Amino acid sequence: MSLHAGHLPHRQKRGRVPGQRPLEVLLRGGGAQDRMSVKVCIVGCGAIGSIFGAHLARLEDVEVHGYDVNKEHVCAINERGLRISGAADFTARLHATADASQIPACDFGIVATKSTHTRTTIEQAKQIFGPTSAVCSVQNGIGNEEILAQHVKYVIRGTTFPAGHVIEPGHVGFDINGDTWIGPFEPTSTPYEFVEKLSDLLNRSGMRGIPLKDARGAQWTKLIFNASTNPVGALTLLHHRAATHFPPTGTLFNELIAEGEAVAKALGIELHGDPRALVEKGANAPGKHNASMLQDVLAKRQTEVDFMNGAIVEWGKKTGVPTPLNRAMWQLIKGLEHSWTDPA
Repeated sequence: MSLHAGHLPHRQKRGRVPGQRPLEVLLRGGGAQDRMSVKVCIVGCGAIGSIFGAHLARLEDVEVHGYDVNKEHVCAINERGLRISGAADFTARLHATADASQIPACDFGIVATKSTHTRTTIEQAKQIFGPTSAVCSVQNGIGNEEILAQHVKYVIRGTTFPAGHVIEPGHVGFDINGDTWIGPFEPTSTPYEFVEKLSDLLNRSGMRGIPLKDARGAQWTKLIFNASTNPVGALTLLHHRAATHFPPTGTLFNELIAEGEAVAKALGIELHGDPRALVEKGANAPGKHNASMLQDVLAKRQTEVDFMNGAIVEWGKKTGVPTPLNRAMWQLIKGLEHSWTDPA
């Protein structure tokens, strides 16, 4: 799947999507009638999207629709419900489909596809979101919001820390709970009230939503964490705790983090915490958690390295900050991906 972004100028008027409510009704949240009709579309029902969708589907005042191209997963959800086990254990009912045209107008979208699928997916699903909808990316890396903003008016910048894995169609393992930081994507002038409304829905559902006026620091904190741990895990085949505690790879984590921090500083972004603390928190979590990039490598799928290390390298070029280690990680992962094509 895929998503991309670019928004219409605010002076350009678009008609309301049939069935969509005015902006003031969505934000008012006053009477029972208003509260009974919030529609949320989960775009990409892999592990993370399923965790969000199942939690939100437990709310009586939220109607959840799931869009995913995996027809087996979609059929299982519709037939048996969406089961979550691990950090939480329950089964939720929601409407799932592999055909975006079957989804009604929605107030919110939560995009949880791989970053490599952002553009294609939002092009397929853009008709779901009208001029009073807000779409939140909870994807890895940076650059997804820019893609989404090409197709929807209001975009929310999201950073999420829950982790999970698909056990079988219709059943997702909830490995690690965590916060989800969200804030307006600045170029789209998203009303902060949208951010607060979505955060309220997440918190009432059992997730942990934290609204921020400026979510760039949160996003870059996770970006730097991911860009250090993901490629190292993918190249060494080590799960997170093992890679953290093995001195050669643990040291490399810190060196990659330092490069990312230097780029963020040059951009004037104040990090929302220390990426090293996230590394330690992940290492202390129960179980042997494989980084998402390692999961991709084991399955020989295209990784998100362009949106992680590749993004740090590009911003390093723009700010004049050297990023040789991040560049090396990007080059090695791209070479590994190339090996799956059976090159001559």
